[in-house]
Amino acid sequence: MTIRLYDTSARQIRDFSPLTPGCVSIYLCGATVQAAPHIGHIRSGLNFDILRRWFTYRGYDVTFVRNVTDIDDKIINKAADQGRPWWSIGYENERAFNSGYDVLGCLPPTVEPRATGHVTEMVEMMRGLIERGHAYDADGNVYFDVRSFPGYLQLSNQELDNLLQPSGEGETGKRDPRDFAMWKAAKPGEPSWETPWGRGRPGWHLECSAMAHKYLGTAFDIHGGGLDLIFPHHENEIAQAKAFGDDFAQYWVHNAWVTMSGEKMSKSLGNSVLVSEMVKHWRPIVLRYYLGTPHYRSMIEYSEEALREAEAAFARIEGFMQRVCEMAGKTVEPAAEVPPAFAEAMDDDLGVPQALAIVHTTVRQGNSALTADDKESAVARLAEVRAMLGVLGLDPLDEQWADASAGRGDDLHGVVDSLVRLVLDQRQAARARKDWAAADAIRDQLQHAGLAIEDTPSGPRWSLS
Repeated sequence: MTIRLYDTSARQIRDFSPLTPGCVSIYLCGATVQAAPHIGHIRSGLNFDILRRWFTYRGYDVTFVRNVTDIDDKIINKAADQGRPWWSIGYENERAFNSGYDVLGCLPPTVEPRATGHVTEMVEMMRGLIERGHAYDADGNVYFDVRSFPGYLQLSNQELDNLLQPSGEGETGKRDPRDFAMWKAAKPGEPSWETPWGRGRPGWHLECSAMAHKYLGTAFDIHGGGLDLIFPHHENEIAQAKAFGDDFAQYWVHNAWVTMSGEKMSKSLGNSVLVSEMVKHWRPIVLRYYLGTPHYRSMIEYSEEALREAEAAFARIEGFMQRVCEMAGKTVEPAAEVPPAFAEAMDDDLGVPQALAIVHTTVRQGNSALTADDKESAVARLAEVRAMLGVLGLDPLDEQWADASAGRGDDLHGVVDSLVRLVLDQRQAARARKDWAAADAIRDQLQHAGLAIEDTPSGPRWSLS
């Protein structure tokens, strides 16, 4: 068994070999909490939740660090516009992010450090970089000297001479306009912390280098994040950490975006779809299926039609599971192991689409067993389906999805079920009085509305067609 992952730094798929046998250490760039999350933000958390689950299934002890950037220009500007404390903006949106992760079934991280809680570690790193000649202070700012680090830009495969990085507001005293700020001098009305170079606040890139060092040490296995973070954020993290003396990340794993009309989903484009709104209209487990089942390196083009297709596909899985449990008269427990073809797909750069195809094939085999009244085979197939869905965080019989209050979509499902039951009761009454025309008309109307009706020994059952 060898897990293989696409390493952005190597530009190829590599066999995964952990630094410590049996253990995996992962650092994921988490939320910058200037606003509530849209589904593009949460996709990264979902992709790495599945990666973490697969490592765990394969027997690894996983340490998963996902940071919170709670100080940032946008947070400060929004606080000023709204007349609120900056920390109030950050904390409100941090809770919104965690709610989004939770409602979509993401496991909590091993640790979730906030940037503002690690200024001491940042000062230590800046002091070391200045002593080594890789950084300098000017007018209360501390900059990284990019020309002092020969490996700069190797991750993004750029040439320094072709790089234009203009100075930001208040970033005075740079030796080279491409040098980046690790610490920003205090401005009136802004939050600030005391350092040997004067009061100020952290630069974005320094935060992650310092927190990764604190929680994962001088070297760790995987650093993750969205494609948009490769430059400048991850490039600058590497420069700081390695110039400080750390080996840093051994593998770089990046997920693709959720797009609308071919553009990256973002609040600045006005095309974001908030998680808090989405779960009012879609069951959270369906939203997880939609966001989590494409390959993590593939773009997802958002559309209502695609979500409806995901809903219908997942309904077919749920329908099979329900029918087998009814036939067995109990809840069937997951199998101890997933099918070999599923494992092979997941080992190959987290091939969730190929693995999901095995899930649907197994469902079809189980439905065939049901038709043939082969109870033993149907139960065996359901056990395999539950094992596979469990790895993906998509098992509807798992206790994490058992609470009907997990999302507005579950409430709506209950309402629809009650309404459909009323209509089915009318159909049953028509059948009882042998009014076959009326019974068929009711069935046809339900089918026209997108519902499939199945008559079973325990009564009629409906599902999305």
